[in-house]
Amino acid sequence: MDTEAAAKGAGWSRRRFVGAVAGTAAVVVVPSPAAPPADTAPAGRRTPVSGPSSGPRPLYVGTYTSVEGGGSGIGLASYDPETGGITASGTLTGVPDPSYLAVHPNGRTLYAVDERPDGGVTAVRLADRRILGTRGTGGAGPCHLSVHPGGRWLLSADYGSGSVAVHAIDASGALGERTDLVTHTSPAPGPGQEGPHAHQFVTGPDGGHVLAVDLGTDTVYTYRLDLSRGTLTPTAQAHTRPGAGPRHLAFHPGGRYAYLANEVDDTVTVCAYHPATGRLRIGEPQSTGSMGVTNYPAQILVTADGAHAFLANRGHNSLARYAVEADGARLRLLGTVPVGGDFPRQIAFSPDGRLLFAANQRSGTVTVFHVDTEHGELRRAGEPFASPVAVCALPL
Repeated sequence: MDTEAAAKGAGWSRRRFVGAVAGTAAVVVVPSPAAPPADTAPAGRRTPVSGPSSGPRPLYVGTYTSVEGGGSGIGLASYDPETGGITASGTLTGVPDPSYLAVHPNGRTLYAVDERPDGGVTAVRLADRRILGTRGTGGAGPCHLSVHPGGRWLLSADYGSGSVAVHAIDASGALGERTDLVTHTSPAPGPGQEGPHAHQFVTGPDGGHVLAVDLGTDTVYTYRLDLSRGTLTPTAQAHTRPGAGPRHLAFHPGGRYAYLANEVDDTVTVCAYHPATGRLRIGEPQSTGSMGVTNYPAQILVTADGAHAFLANRGHNSLARYAVEADGARLRLLGTVPVGGDFPRQIAFSPDGRLLFAANQRSGTVTVFHVDTEHGELRRAGEPFASPVAVCALPL
């Protein structure tokens, strides 16, 4: 990672500086909305889509709007679930710096962070692409959000202030007032860090605990979420080795293990999870397959059957492939695949798990791969799709 001193000197956050790019952005008008998403599954579930009869599926691309060469809003596109081909369809303007996106479990509302010093979260109704409003997170630089599986609460992480927030979601999908805000004050920042940097806020497999991954304090915080009031009660802390810089956590579908990508020391770790208490136990660091290249792991995914995991490597510009063994307790590195772009910031599966999308920040592209779920192999699906400062790809 580029030095934090240089980042401060440029007046940028450490996150922005790491992913700095050059180039120009195309401004595209928003076309008439397509048909509403077909996903009408109950809250907490998304219906898998497969087969040629499903037709093109929506793809949303997050970007930075305030950097040179950035986008002008949320990129709108569609993808072919069979071939992986992507077709652009415009831009949804009016959402500043939408660097991370998530969808409601019922598929009807899209949520975006507004990664600004005065952080916010925005809701967009997908049927007509109407912005339903923005709420302040109470912190600075929100970089991640997720929806609780019950569909009533939005969780967001503020990188700049090291805080996490909860917002109510009403029946229309719009956001209500913030119901809680917690700033990480203990332990002290890790080596080279000036403060806490919350990087992810997600729900545990049990549904009652939510976990915040903080790069600045080398800690994963567990909270119990009051499902009626949207308030947080701290229950546990899990600490990585000093200077690991944990960034992103993904759970095994069995619910007893999770995998943690550590950005600063370029490692991945297997974590044991205790659903009854929400307590996480972090294991020994393992290789990302970067082979000594300066590398910053970004995001890790686990296949729905729990047999394989994939890690985005920024710097090595690859996707690491792992076999998941011993019912989730062990990761075995199978190798790496070139991502076909520069600085893969985020990765996501299509709902049926047959495609993997990688958003490459510095090259301004989205690469799509066919996923062989039996062997954990990845095969690129054509040429990368160009999208200004692509930092998040969300296929529905």
